[in-house]
Amino acid sequence: MTYSVLMLKGPTGYNAIVPDLPGVYAAGKTFDETRNLITGAISFHIRGMIADGDAVPEPSDGMELIQVATSS
Repeated sequence: MTYSVLMLKGPTGYNAIVPDLPGVYAAGKTFDETRNLITGAISFHIRGMIADGDAVPEPSDGMELIQVATSS
């Protein structure tokens, strides 16, 4: 499965969240570190859901990038 991940740059590093999997997040100093951490968090979360007999949500296809002009 392929889930959308939101990567946010902050003052001290990066944060990642997975909108389709509430509560799954990661933080790291670099983009690559955070990407690796969120990948592991997604895998861990899904394995736990399967072990608990919970339904694993299908990834949504509702993500879209929108470019907005900021100058007038």
